[in-house]
Amino acid sequence: MDRNSVERFLEFLVIGVVAGVLEDLIAVKLATGATIDAQVIWVVFLIAIPFAALSELVVDREEIRPFQEVADRIHRV
Repeated sequence: MDRNSVERFLEFLVIGVVAGVLEDLIAVKLATGATIDAQVIWVVFLIAIPFAALSELVVDREEIRPFQEVADRIHRV
């Protein structure tokens, strides 16, 4: 990977982790009513990292285009 790709990956990884942590904390609070403390934040953070990294690796790959066919159909309309 070149420098620009690494920078882009890291930028989106950070955004993905932050968004993932926020949405997971909201889900934990709404689903369980648990008190959000440092331990809960830490666990949610550790869970969010691999999902954010995986999603960024998939999104950044040109050969993986899961919605290309749908986008082509929409574009033709």
